[in-house]
Amino acid sequence: MGDAFRFADELGPARIVHVYEPSLGLRGTLVVDNVATGPSIGGLRMAPDVSTEECFRLARAMTLKNAAAGLPHGGGKSVLYGDPRMPADRKEQLVRAMACALGDCQDYIFGPDMGTDEVCMAWVKAEIGRSVGLPREVGGIPLDEIGATGIGLAHASEIAARACDFELAGARVAIQGFGAVGIHAARLLAEKEARIVAVSDSRGATQRQDGLDVAALVEHKRAGKPLNEFPGGEPLAGEALIDVDCEIWIPAARPDAIREDNVERLRARLVVSGANISVTPGAETQLHERGVLNVPDFIANAGGVICAAVEYHGGSEAHAIATIEEKICSNVEEVLQQAKRRGCPPREAAAEIAVQRVKRAMTFRRWSIF
Repeated sequence: MGDAFRFADELGPARIVHVYEPSLGLRGTLVVDNVATGPSIGGLRMAPDVSTEECFRLARAMTLKNAAAGLPHGGGKSVLYGDPRMPADRKEQLVRAMACALGDCQDYIFGPDMGTDEVCMAWVKAEIGRSVGLPREVGGIPLDEIGATGIGLAHASEIAARACDFELAGARVAIQGFGAVGIHAARLLAEKEARIVAVSDSRGATQRQDGLDVAALVEHKRAGKPLNEFPGGEPLAGEALIDVDCEIWIPAARPDAIREDNVERLRARLVVSGANISVTPGAETQLHERGVLNVPDFIANAGGVICAAVEYHGGSEAHAIATIEEKICSNVEEVLQQAKRRGCPPREAAAEIAVQRVKRAMTFRRWSIF
């Protein structure tokens, strides 16, 4: 209860559930933030250093993301404490146990997130029948396989680049987090003739100012080789990615990648957030003051949850891809137009749109009197 009051505001959270089973080494948290528009959808994140606060921030981002995308779903998030690279049988045990512990939380639908994937979602479905981002074999649309979030990032980047008075073709792009999201974003942006000049992951980074060979880089990554050993680029310290000269910088890794203590080092004209809560509020203010356009996370990276919602309601993969393009493009354009008209940061304009939709939905919800 203390956690709920610590984070509480007019939107939520509706509830915070802590999961603990010492005999299994299971420790996790669920935050259901707001379900006025429908049951919450949000990923299960697995990492050794997650926290209740991070879970709440991510759940709130999902509330805003789902509302901004016009989805009939609220925001929630779950976190599971542990190293996602643990042995597969041990990971399966923990994910299945987490699902069972939250089986009665009918207002939360599991999805994949950092450290989990469609296989994990299949385990969840087998236990409680309530997950999205499933393998095709069990009727799902595998978000990571088709690159749902990356598809949205590519469309968002193209729209936002025009707002910055440059074309995507020929633009230099740096991507922090060359994983499930970053790989697809790089591939799709390269298809649009952008130059991917630097990428990083948790093991290293590489750069090449005239453009990296994305196909060769993906093959190198999938072979399990460190990025700083990629023969087609120059090794780069991972933290130095923020210093790379480019037009577009895409954070697609952990939260708070751009902070007050490093924002001055950023040398891009446009930030398009592939990861949730990737820019701190203070850094976002500084970016706006410097004239750097920042497309907020819950607008730019909504492709994954849009795809998940289409899957949940029985839609096809083709319908999901078309819906991602339609919603991301229209939302980015609307947010940037409002931000320009009001002279405010895009996040402020986007949050106002999303919050008003949530508040409107809250006026319709049913109240039970006990």
